[in-house]
Amino acid sequence: MEIVPATPDRWDDVQAVFGTRGGAHHCQCQRIRLGDRAWWYLSVEERAHHLREQLDAGSPDGGPAGDAPAGEDGAAAPTSGALLAYVDAEPAGWVAVAPRTEFVRYRGSQVPWAGRHEDKDDDGVWAVTCFAVRVGYRKQGLMYALAAAAVEHARERGAQAVEGYPMAPNPGQEIAWGEVNVGTPGPFAAAGLTEVSRPTKRRRVMRLDF
Repeated sequence: MEIVPATPDRWDDVQAVFGTRGGAHHCQCQRIRLGDRAWWYLSVEERAHHLREQLDAGSPDGGPAGDAPAGEDGAAAPTSGALLAYVDAEPAGWVAVAPRTEFVRYRGSQVPWAGRHEDKDDDGVWAVTCFAVRVGYRKQGLMYALAAAAVEHARERGAQAVEGYPMAPNPGQEIAWGEVNVGTPGPFAAAGLTEVSRPTKRRRVMRLDF
C-alpha cells in the first residue's frame, strides 16, 4: 500500500476511486467543503470542477502538492486537502484532511461545536472529514490506514490538533456505506484520537492534540 497527496496529475485515479455512480461520485467531496445550499444546486460536473480547482490550488509552483519542502519560515507547502491510497499500484481510497476552517458545512452544523468552546476561525485545528473506498477494496481495513495517514499529514503540516466526526452505528446495526463516509470511531481511535463529545445520538467528535 502507498498513500500520497492527491494531485492534479492523479485526477483519473481520484475519479476511479469515486466511481461512476453512488455517493462519492455524486458528491465529489464537496458537500462538507461548500455547505448544503451551495452544493445542492451544482451538477456533478460542477462539483468535479470545484474539486479539480482545489487539487490545482494545492500544487505549489505547479508541482505536486505535498512534495515541496517547507519554506524558510518553517511552514509547510500548501496541500490539496486530500490523500489517495494505492493497493498494488491501483487507486483504492481517498481521505479529505485540511484545516477545519475550510469546511463550510461544519461551520453551521452542531457537529463540531455542541457543548464545546471552540473558535470556528482557528485554522490550527485540522479535520478529517471524508473517506471514499473504491468498490472491491471495502471491508479490508483501508479506512484505518487512511485515517492514520491523514493524522500524520496534518501533524507534518503544522496542525496543532486534528479532529474527526465519525458515525457510530448502534450495536448490531448494519449501516450503508454512504452514511459512514465520515468514518467510524474505530479507525480514528486507532490513529490516536479520543472522544470529546456526542453532538447527536450516533455522531461522535474525536480529537488529538499534538
